[in-house]
Amino acid sequence: MASKAAQKRLSKEYAAMQKEPPPFVWAAPDEKNILNWNFLIRGPPDSPFTGGEYHGVLLFPAEYPFKPPGIKMFTPSGRFSPDKKICFSMSDFHPGSWNPAWSVATILTGLLSFMLSDEMTTGSVTSSEAYKRAFAARSHSWNITQPRFKEAFPEYSSPVMRDLPNMGEKERGKPDVPPPGSSHPPPSLSMSATAPIPAAVRHMPAAAVVPDPEPAAPRKADDPTRAGAPALPAVAWTWTNWRSFIYEKWRLCAFIALAVMLSRFSTRT
Repeated sequence: MASKAAQKRLSKEYAAMQKEPPPFVWAAPDEKNILNWNFLIRGPPDSPFTGGEYHGVLLFPAEYPFKPPGIKMFTPSGRFSPDKKICFSMSDFHPGSWNPAWSVATILTGLLSFMLSDEMTTGSVTSSEAYKRAFAARSHSWNITQPRFKEAFPEYSSPVMRDLPNMGEKERGKPDVPPPGSSHPPPSLSMSATAPIPAAVRHMPAAAVVPDPEPAAPRKADDPTRAGAPALPAVAWTWTNWRSFIYEKWRLCAFIALAVMLSRFSTRT
């Protein structure tokens, strides 16, 4: 059960997420348990994940915001092992480096930045860009076959993949306006805590269902050909640009948090 501090903080963060969602991410709490959040990440343009849709969960402890959440990604991506906790600086693998000033938006922005990197850790896997593009092309088809995805995000469960509220148009100097005839209603908060987990992944090649659970050498001989990979849109921003932008956002948050902590320490002394 969430503490009063966690309940208040997470309610405030959900309101902030609805008002100003970060680029390429979206999240909402389970209506039965505010400590469990479902999130969606969309692959930024000009990255191996472009066109991909990745579903996962943030598992907050009752002591949040004083302790970090556990993080899992369910959708096969070629970057993380499905349904396995991911180790990075903002997860429960590193409680000593956790900063209470960080929020859901900060965590997901950091996770996206980490996803775009090549750093290996617990929960990550190694695969070629061709594999990542193949997973991205099949990601939405896979998601809409999963009961927990459909329960968490019914408004995103149609055969045609919909954009998230913030697809980074503002960051590229364009108005972030939904395509004609589309809208972005508030996300559903219904997701059963006991939703079944499928034993096999459908709509994917058998050899590419679940990546190796531990880091391995990049696959080359059996990679999908680029001819079969989805074409990348012509955009001005590169993958490096997006990584730099996300890193700068994360660094600004870390700087603000450090300033707050130093201010409190000075007041006590």
